[in-house]
Amino acid sequence: MAAPLALLLIVAVTIRAALFRTSLANLISERVEVVSPLNAWKRVVEGLALLDLDISPYSGDVFHETPMVIYLFHFLMDYAEITFMLADCLTAVALYLAVKDYNKQVFRKQKFALEADRIPMDCLELIRSPTEMYYIPLKVAMFYLLNPFTIVSCVAKCTCGCLIYGSALLSAIFLALATYQSIYPLTLCVPALLYLLQRLYIPVNVRRSSFWFYTLQYLFMFLGSLLVLICLSFFLLGSWDFLPAVYGFILSVPDLTPNIGLFWYFFAEMFDHFRLFFLCVFQINVFFYTLPLSIKLKEHPVFLIFMQIALIAIFKSYPTVGDLSLYMAFLPVWNHLYRFLRNIFLVSCVLLACSALFPVLWHLWIYAGSANSNFYYAITLLFSVAQILLVSDYFYAFLRREHHLTNGLYLKKKDGSEATLVLK
Repeated sequence: MAAPLALLLIVAVTIRAALFRTSLANLISERVEVVSPLNAWKRVVEGLALLDLDISPYSGDVFHETPMVIYLFHFLMDYAEITFMLADCLTAVALYLAVKDYNKQVFRKQKFALEADRIPMDCLELIRSPTEMYYIPLKVAMFYLLNPFTIVSCVAKCTCGCLIYGSALLSAIFLALATYQSIYPLTLCVPALLYLLQRLYIPVNVRRSSFWFYTLQYLFMFLGSLLVLICLSFFLLGSWDFLPAVYGFILSVPDLTPNIGLFWYFFAEMFDHFRLFFLCVFQINVFFYTLPLSIKLKEHPVFLIFMQIALIAIFKSYPTVGDLSLYMAFLPVWNHLYRFLRNIFLVSCVLLACSALFPVLWHLWIYAGSANSNFYYAITLLFSVAQILLVSDYFYAFLRREHHLTNGLYLKKKDGSEATLVLK
C-alpha cells in the first residue's frame, strides 16, 4: 500500500503547487467560506508585521491566532506554501495509519465475536471482510487529500488545526495542541480516553481502580501539556494579551463577518441585552452532546470521534469548509453502513448545491446588489441542516447495524409477522 499512498501524495502536492501558481490562489484566500477572522492568512501577515515592529500583534482587533502560530510562521514565512502542503500530507498519512490500526481492531473483535457465537447466523452478511477493509485507509487518505474543501483551504493558507491519535502521551499532546488552538477539541478528550482504554482492555467501570488510575493519568498528561503550551505562549509574548484575543474572541463572537456557520446573522440581528444568553445557548451546542454520545458509544470510540468532529464543524463560532474535510475523510470507514442510510442521496445533492450557490449568492449580495444577507444566510442555514442530516443519518445507520448484530437481521414480532425497527 506504500506505493499507492506515495502516488496519491505526489498527485495532491502537484494539484496544490499548481493552484498556488495561479491567480485563483488570491481569489480563494478572500472567500468567506474558506477563511474566517480566526485563520485568515492576511491577518497572520499583519500580525507578523506588527511583531517585526516590536508591537504586540494582539494590540488591535486584527490578529486572533495563537502565539505559537505567529512565531512558527515568523521563521517559516518564506516556506509557507511548502509548510501547508506538508501539513496536509502529514495529516493524510496520520489518518491512513490510524484507520489501518482501527481496521485491525475491528477485524479482531469480529473474529472473537464469531468464535463466541455472539453474532446471529442471519447477520453474517453484515460482517466486514478483510478484502473489503484493505483499501479503506487509502480511501480515507484520498478523501482527505483530494477533497476540494481541503485543497482550497490549503491554497488559501487557512491555519486549521489537525489532530492525531497514537499512544497516550502523543494523544494527550496533540489533543492539547488542538485545544490550545481553538478550545472546541476539548470535547475530543472523552473519546480519545475511551479509545485508549479499549486498546489496553481496561473496562469502563467507575468501580474499577484501573479505570480511575488511567483516566487521571491521561487527564494529567493532557492538562499538563495544555498548561505548558499556555505558559510557553506567555514567555514568547511577554503578556497574557493572547487569552482574550484568541479564546475570548472565539467564545464571545465579536466579529460578525459572514461565514458558513450559524452565529453571524443571528447575532447581527440580536438585541444587546439578549446577546449573552443566546451566546451561551449557541456555544453550549458543541459541548452538550459529548456526555450522552459518550455514554451511548462508549464501546465505539472511533465513531464517537467522528461524531464529535462533525459537531464541532457544524456548531463552532467561525467554521470554514476546511473543518468539513476532516470528518468527511472518515466516511469511507463507514462504507458498511450505506445499506442503512436513508437520506444520503438528498443530503449529497443539497451539499453540492449549497457549495455551488455560496459564491453566486455572495456575488449577488455584495457586488451586484440584487440580493441581501437573507439570501446568503438561507444557504448557510441549509448547508448546516444538510450536515446535521448527514451526521444523524450515519448515527442512525450505525445504531441499526449494531442492533441487528445483537438481535438478528430479520426481526419478527411475537405473532411471527415482520417487525419494523424504529429509532426513538
